[in-house]
Amino acid sequence: MTITPFKVQVSDDEIADLKERLTMARWPHATTTDWSRGQPVAFIKELAEQWLNQFDWRTWEAKLNANPQFLTEIDGQTIHFLHIRSKEPNAFPLILTHGWPSSVIEFFEVIGPLSDPRAHGLDPALAFDLVIPSLPGYGWSTPLAAPGWDTAKVAKTWDTLMQRLGYARYGAQGGDVGSLVGKELGILAPEGLVGTHLQQIFAFPTGAPGEMDKLSPFEKEGFANLDGFLKYNGYQDIQSKRPGTLGYGLVDSPVGQLAWNTELFFGFEGEGVQYVDRDRYLAHVSVYWFTASGGSAGNIYLEDARSGSGYREERNDTPTGVAVFPWDFRSVRSFAERANNIVHWTEMPTGGHFAATDAPDLLVEDIRTFFGKLI
Repeated sequence: MTITPFKVQVSDDEIADLKERLTMARWPHATTTDWSRGQPVAFIKELAEQWLNQFDWRTWEAKLNANPQFLTEIDGQTIHFLHIRSKEPNAFPLILTHGWPSSVIEFFEVIGPLSDPRAHGLDPALAFDLVIPSLPGYGWSTPLAAPGWDTAKVAKTWDTLMQRLGYARYGAQGGDVGSLVGKELGILAPEGLVGTHLQQIFAFPTGAPGEMDKLSPFEKEGFANLDGFLKYNGYQDIQSKRPGTLGYGLVDSPVGQLAWNTELFFGFEGEGVQYVDRDRYLAHVSVYWFTASGGSAGNIYLEDARSGSGYREERNDTPTGVAVFPWDFRSVRSFAERANNIVHWTEMPTGGHFAATDAPDLLVEDIRTFFGKLI
């Protein structure tokens, strides 16, 4: 039951070791210069050079430590989390969950508007206490204590965490793995959960006659995104089957970790090269590197593949809101409604997979609209 204050403290020696390894990197021979076989060597060299010569971890460490952070243990697993209490009375508790290959840094842009709306020109009558944990096996929620940590188990753990913090009523929000955890919370339906807000519901056609006729133009266009994902998502295949073997390369080679994490951040065909903030991306990669969590982070894919958690269509009767961003997997409402109590749905004009970073204003507005109807 102990909750211990925590600060990130990466030593100078660890930073020096990273830089030395980057200078000693061995590079594969470039078979092609495009993205058709994976991330291009020239592009990864650019990122590695920035990590070595321009990136300042201490800046991001200070940003992390500007937020109250804590450690607690639940079911034998260390859980790291940020806990930002609003200045506003009667703030509503909200747990935000990141995904892979992201970290708690993903939410920096939404912390202020959600927890301190008055300072951001928003109605202070709706404010949130924020709990932002690192997934088990990610960041400082390491080492992964045991097998079995699928998204359903994480959902149960998040409910325990919110109760431990004294919250009788709360909401959940997330994208990527965070959306799977949020859906599993909805299925679990613990007494205190008021609603869950998701950036994706991974529901697909069944082949039933006429089911594709109901799709909006926005939803139909989204199948191009899905086709690209199915064509190139090798990371999911490997992490759902052999994350342990993959981990040796990720925790021993910073370039290996750097390249592996680009798959989802920059896209399978380099879609994000022009707009992804590279300094922030390097901050995410640094979290994985300094905590040696590149291998353990993949385990949740294996656990879900074995248990069916996250993707199952067991009924979720918890009020559920969905924000669908165009440069992402585009959830289809009629498919999602088969097993979820959808009470709010937004098709966004812009934004991608990491919307808390690349479309924070839209995400904040949608979260506020959804929970404003429920609390």
